[in-house]
Amino acid sequence: MLNDNNAVVIDTNVAMVANGKAEQAGSQCQENCITALEQIFQDKAILLDAGYLIMEEYLSNLSLSGQPGAGDRFFKQLWQNPQYCRSVAITPHPERGFVEFPDDAALAGFDRSDRKFVAVALASGASPPVWNASDTDWWQHRGALAKHGVAVHFICPELMDVRN
Repeated sequence: MLNDNNAVVIDTNVAMVANGKAEQAGSQCQENCITALEQIFQDKAILLDAGYLIMEEYLSNLSLSGQPGAGDRFFKQLWQNPQYCRSVAITPHPERGFVEFPDDAALAGFDRSDRKFVAVALASGASPPVWNASDTDWWQHRGALAKHGVAVHFICPELMDVRN
């Protein structure tokens, strides 16, 4: 069990927005993401799954060369500095995606590709927030996630549909 009070889980969309790869995100949102990612290496620990599913998603969407964007720089730093990472074991589940993902009908429609982030947050025992920039699925399910102890930090709340 982690005791790291500064641990975070970072959805891939944060780095992609920092790279300018999200049409719905404006320049202020991009700046917010860049600032958030730069803060990581000052005082945060990044939680990843022991099976490297999150790193594989990062690798599919970001460049290990560290260029051309701030999200790529973040990924390169992460790759080269594993001391900033904490590994958390999560267990595959045929229906829910992961055993650690809540068995809750209110979360049945939650994006399967994002369930690994929730599973890591819950399995860590540290109650870390999940950072999200542009994915409204997190907003739509925030109440159900909170009920299970998953806090979501919305870096770009202006992109969320506040009517839901």
